[in-house]
Amino acid sequence: MRYDDLIQPDNGQPATPIQLIEKSGFESWLASQADAIRTAVQAQKFEGNTGDFAILPGEKPKDWSVVAGVADAKKLAIWSLAKLSDILPEGCYRLTDIDAGDAMVGWMLGQYRYQEYLSEPKLTGARILLVKEPGRIAGSALQATATALVRDLVNRPAADMGPNALEAETRRVAKSYRAEVAVIGGDALESGFPLIHAVGKAAMREHAPRLIELHWGDDRHPRVAIVGKGITFDSGGLDIKPASGMRIMKKDMGGAAHALALAEMIMAAHLPVRLHLLIAAAENSISGNALRPGDVIKSRKGITVEIDNTDAEGRLVLADALAKAVEDKASLIIDFATLTGAARTALGPDLPAMFSNQDEVAEGLLVASKTVQDPVWRMPLWAPYSEMLDSDIADTANSGGSFAGAVTAALFMQKFISDDTAWVHLDTFAWRPTSKPGRPKGGEALGLRAVFRYLTDTYPVR
Repeated sequence: MRYDDLIQPDNGQPATPIQLIEKSGFESWLASQADAIRTAVQAQKFEGNTGDFAILPGEKPKDWSVVAGVADAKKLAIWSLAKLSDILPEGCYRLTDIDAGDAMVGWMLGQYRYQEYLSEPKLTGARILLVKEPGRIAGSALQATATALVRDLVNRPAADMGPNALEAETRRVAKSYRAEVAVIGGDALESGFPLIHAVGKAAMREHAPRLIELHWGDDRHPRVAIVGKGITFDSGGLDIKPASGMRIMKKDMGGAAHALALAEMIMAAHLPVRLHLLIAAAENSISGNALRPGDVIKSRKGITVEIDNTDAEGRLVLADALAKAVEDKASLIIDFATLTGAARTALGPDLPAMFSNQDEVAEGLLVASKTVQDPVWRMPLWAPYSEMLDSDIADTANSGGSFAGAVTAALFMQKFISDDTAWVHLDTFAWRPTSKPGRPKGGEALGLRAVFRYLTDTYPVR
């Protein structure tokens, strides 16, 4: 689907009007309407509640219009129009007396469908919104397209979304922007990226692990590294997950999906940065050579890691990728990872946990998240908890136990970041357990638009 086709400039072409009202103004609005409209409204039990709508008759059968309830009719929230775009008949629509603004993104994503595996896809025509602010169409379509990419990649079953498929998707994106891709995979990882190798070696024959790198941009621009956790399926390893915990572990490459989508947004917007995308891709499987509890692995950075828990594997693959980003002198590193259940316990499925070693960067990201209505919540890099990662025989353990699990995971990763490198870590769920308008159950982009807005604010196109 081309999302920019769903929003088009309003040049006065025929379209069905959509009138938006708030609950507080419903009674006065209803009193001013003709008898036929009041009857239609009452028959459809429309009372101006947010998210509800009614079809209003006109003088002729083709002259019908729509009235919909919103929380704020003067400034639309991003998902205000998502339900309408999902269920209205195909055709062209225009808002009366208001610009769509941020709600353009919701209008587009209200029409998102994941139907790759349906033998009979449900075909529906497009609902096109006409807007008087065409300058915002491209930016809104970019956000919708990137969100849809994350959803598509996360929704795809692990059998079809292994490390090789992540590589193929990266090469596809790179080709569109003449970016360069380099891949180190299989046993070649053992000497340079030993943690990635250790996690992925149990699936070596069918789904060989790899570090996927994409380079784009001018060397004269600030170097920004985007790092993604690409665990394409997580069995938990020898510390195996229960069946209930494994059911949606196809989503454990959600960090990589976010990273790739963000990289494409950066390139499409021509941000003045030297982009370095790193995706650490592996399947955390079980076999005779699987990583064991108690093993000690020497990381790329030289830090030795004792494996306390093989199900804390995401931070291991990220550690080697982060070390590479630091070596290449990134001025800013941002990583995305579906890292801990602790973050979900603390903040729920909708709110990514955000950690940063620099207050200024964290504050800028929080402002950006509010601006684009893509919330993140800052969590502390609480240094005293580092002792939970102590090991008797190695420089560090990979797991800090059950207390403050999201914090200790971030503290583990911070060991691989230099003190003078700005770093942001987003522990994101990448999944929606229930459906909401514009946000169906399944793979989801959380924190993606917030980070992109922060980057556009920090590195504006001149």
